[in-house]
Parts: sequence; structure tokens; C-alpha cells
Amino acid sequence: MAIKLRKSYRFALRSAFMLTLCSTGLLGGLLYVLHRMDWALLALFSLLFFAISFAILQFRIQRYIYRRVKKIYDDVALLESTSLGSDPITTDMRTLTEEIEKFAKDKKIEIDTLKIREEYRKDFLGNVSHELKTPLFTVQGYLETLLDGAINDKNVRKKYLQRANKAVERLIYIVKDLDLITKLEVGELNLERANFDIIELITGVFELLEMKSAKKDITLTFDLEYPEPIEVYADREKIQQVLTNLLVNSIKYGQTKGTTEVSVENLIKNKVIVRVTDNGEGIPEQHIPRLFERFYRVDKSGSRREGGSGLGLSIVKHIIEAHGEKIYVESVEEVGSEFSFTLEKAQNNAP
Repeated sequence: MAIKLRKSYRFALRSAFMLTLCSTGLLGGLLYVLHRMDWALLALFSLLFFAISFAILQFRIQRYIYRRVKKIYDDVALLESTSLGSDPITTDMRTLTEEIEKFAKDKKIEIDTLKIREEYRKDFLGNVSHELKTPLFTVQGYLETLLDGAINDKNVRKKYLQRANKAVERLIYIVKDLDLITKLEVGELNLERANFDIIELITGVFELLEMKSAKKDITLTFDLEYPEPIEVYADREKIQQVLTNLLVNSIKYGQTKGTTEVSVENLIKNKVIVRVTDNGEGIPEQHIPRLFERFYRVDKSGSRREGGSGLGLSIVKHIIEAHGEKIYVESVEEVGSEFSFTLEKAQNNAP
């Protein structure tokens, strides 16, 4: 470890001066009593005494402080991820105090971050456990009923196997979504960007969700007619998944005979913004900051009113951020919600 002695002479100078003053006064008094007063000798004594006192005091103080400060640095060096332990040792008290205060502040921020992450980890594990055990117990219940004798009834057998299969499909859906999120987080999922017409893509998603929206009598529509294509530069398949997840959510939580409206607007010179707006039940304000967390639910009850993996919005956020774009949400209870995200406009030299 490098040693950097930033000496502060103020204390040593003051102490040496006070000692010299006292010693010179005593010597002068003694010489006066003995009637041998010699001002030249007294001045020489003062200078020598001051120099020797200052040197001794500075050396001893420096050594005394350094040993104790070095122990602080050595103790701090035992902690990982800190720059204090690797910095040159300083014995200047002001500098040391500033470094220790900065170190303590950084550590407090680190501890607070770890606490937040721990809470998130607990919530995540609890949510994963809940989401997985529900379909697992469903499958187990149907299979046990069949093994107990219901398998001999053809109608019951078919019905229970179909329900068990549906629960298994949900499990597969959850696992696939978790795998996708993991790949997005670690950067293993490569985006295949290309120019494409976002209006055509949205129209295609409307058609795919036509039957689902019809069951709740919800109309999927554009805010206005788009006679001309609007070209963007992104991964078509992933943006289709984003739109699908947002529209499925609007259908799930939309009002019967409601409307979900999609608009595409110019944002800045090289960006567009896609808005998905509904007149559904809305989201309470306190839940909005956590909407994109994995498995986070506004409804905290044990049962889910709607199906799905609980990962849709988290996937949406990760896909948009993987494109280097932003996603936004605004919502008012009993009025509706609006999810919007930005995309880059088409590049002339892109495939």
C-alpha cells in the first residue's frame, strides 16, 4: 500500500512555540536571579529549543497518528468493493475525515440498495412460488382424481385430462416467459432489427386478438386513419410481442363494450411514439411504479381473476429497453390507462 504523508505542521508549530516560550521564560528568570543575564545566549537557546521541539513533536505525532490511521485503512481494506482501502494513506486529519465520511455515505447507499434488492428477491420468490404451485396443484388434483377411479368414466376422464393439459400449458407459458426475460436481462437475446410498417403490424395484432376482444365486446381501433405506412427500425417479432401483451392486458382489464385505441405519432426527428389507450378500470397510483416488476399484481388476493403468466408487462419493458427506447404509463382509476413506448424511425440504409 502506497504511503503519502500529508503533514499538517500547525499543531507541532504551536506546541513547539508554547514549549519554547515557557522554557525560555524559565531560563531567563533563572539567569536574572543569578545575575548572569545573557540575551544572545537566551536567543540562541530559544531558536535551538524551538527547532528541536518542533522536530521531535512532528516526528512523534506523525508516527502516533500514522500507526492508528494505518490500522483504520487496514480494517477498511478487509471490506470488498471499496476504494478507501486501496488509496494512499493520509495522516492529514481533515482529509482523513472527509474520506471516512465519504466511505460511510457510500456504504450506507450500498446497504440500502442491498436491502431493496433483498425485499425484491423475497417478493419475486414468493410470486414465482405462487404462480407455479397453482397450476401444479391443479394438475395433481385432476390426476389423483383420475387415479382414484374417475379414469373409468370416459366423460370425466376426457374433461379432467383437458383441464390438466390447460394447467400444463400455463406452466410452459410461465417457464418460456421467464426464460425470455432472463435472456433479455443478460443480453443473450439478439435483436433482428429491420425496417417495417408499424401500422401494418398493429393491424395484424388486431386481427389476431379479434376473437378475444369480441368475447368482452371490446373494440380494437386506431385513433384515426393512417393511409400511409409509418416505417420504424426495430425487431418486428419482438415489437409484435410488445403490442400483443399490451393489447391483451387492455382486453383483460377493460370494461365490457369498451374501446382500446392505438395511435402512432411523430415524437422527434428520428422517433415515433406508439400509444395504447383504453377506457378500462384503471390502475391505482401507488401501484404504477411497480407495474413492470415480474409477477407483480395490483390485485393482492390469492386468486387471479385473469389468466396469464404475470410476466407480460415485465417482458414488454425489457424488450423496449433492449431497443434502447423508453416505455411510459399513465392511468386513472375508473377512467382508463395509457401505455406508450418510443421507436426509432426507419433507416434508409437498413435492410
